[in-house]
Amino acid sequence: VTVFASELLREAESLVSSKLHPQTIVSGWRAASNVALEALEKAAKSHPGSNAERHADPKFREQLLRIARTTLSSKLLTHHKEHFASLAVNAVLRLKGSGNLDAIQIIQKLGGTLSDSYLDEGFLLDKKIGVNQPKRIENAKILIANTPMDADKIKIFGSKIRVDAISKIAELEIAEKEKMKSKCDKIISHGCNVFINRQLIYNYPEQLFADAGVMAIEHADFEGVERLALVTGGEIVSTFESPETAKLGHCDLIEETTIGEDRLLKFSGVALGEACTIVLRGATTSILAEAERSLHDALCVLQQTVKDPRIVCGGGAMEMLMADAVFKAAAHTPGKMAIAMEAFATALRRLPSIIADNGGFDSAELITQLRASHVIGKSTMGLDMEKGAIGDMEELGISESYNVKRQIIISASEAAEMIIRVDDIMRAAPRKRQPRQ
Repeated sequence: VTVFASELLREAESLVSSKLHPQTIVSGWRAASNVALEALEKAAKSHPGSNAERHADPKFREQLLRIARTTLSSKLLTHHKEHFASLAVNAVLRLKGSGNLDAIQIIQKLGGTLSDSYLDEGFLLDKKIGVNQPKRIENAKILIANTPMDADKIKIFGSKIRVDAISKIAELEIAEKEKMKSKCDKIISHGCNVFINRQLIYNYPEQLFADAGVMAIEHADFEGVERLALVTGGEIVSTFESPETAKLGHCDLIEETTIGEDRLLKFSGVALGEACTIVLRGATTSILAEAERSLHDALCVLQQTVKDPRIVCGGGAMEMLMADAVFKAAAHTPGKMAIAMEAFATALRRLPSIIADNGGFDSAELITQLRASHVIGKSTMGLDMEKGAIGDMEELGISESYNVKRQIIISASEAAEMIIRVDDIMRAAPRKRQPRQ
């Protein structure tokens, strides 16, 4: 999106310097955008069948793998794209068409290599179980809460309590314990055997939960609690006065599992059956962070493809196809709008050129060959960056999601239109620095 918007603005700069009004440029771009999207839609190919039939069709899976490989080719994971494309496709197909990416959790764990990353069915929580509490629970009934479980003291800033005897301090401590015990009894009365809290759980309530045979997990981060509530079918509660209105989460088994040197909690058989966790392994935190961003991009593209199974050829083929369609439409358009439409087509043609330049190839030679192929009707021809030549994208298996490609054209043209409409920029004078007294 950014590259295409930049190319449009580059073209707009020369048009404005040629005394073409920005409003005329915008009108031409809008007409060109409509022509380009129409050509893109005609070139798109859809996978037949219903949603359930497509999920069971190995050809549709192969189609998703191609799109995932294309998405990962320009990212850090390019050397492991086969492995991560398979992970992403397996995770998205588990969603069964729901498109809810919140059901897919990504966990980063230092150690090993990127190729050691794997997909785990169920939900993993990077927390530890309390002391002397059960380490394995079957048919778990989970109460998810966001409530303070520390010493219930007076929390008013600047407040003080004055006593006239040491025994009064002991009475205060006993009152605090009784209040916490009452709170724990209310939690246990919900009929749960697992208590997961967003905040800390101090030693005394932890001991009470252990005596009651309840597994207590503290300080689960907010995102983890939200996702846990989603996949287990529970709700996050903060008060415990009415157990009948609280909705507990459920899963078949909770147990500890080991990843590298760390111990995590694994929730198997959760209520949301499509929930899964992708565990990323890597040598450094920066590699893991970039791998997560790359994988998230692939998951988003695959999610859009599952919703709308139309695909188009990659490798710059569609940009050349749309540019040719816009040039032909501009030839039949009278007036200055035609100049703006030609500028739009030129910006589209620059995208394959940038791809070739980034690969270190002779972009002028490749783009002229590609343009000649499209003129004679070979609309599936694009850039083969493995060989540094042009090739048939269908045969090479280089595909992209129609929805993603369509959104690139819409978003980039809208962003460029918004910028070109700016008449002038007013800058406030910097504040004068006051001399020190």
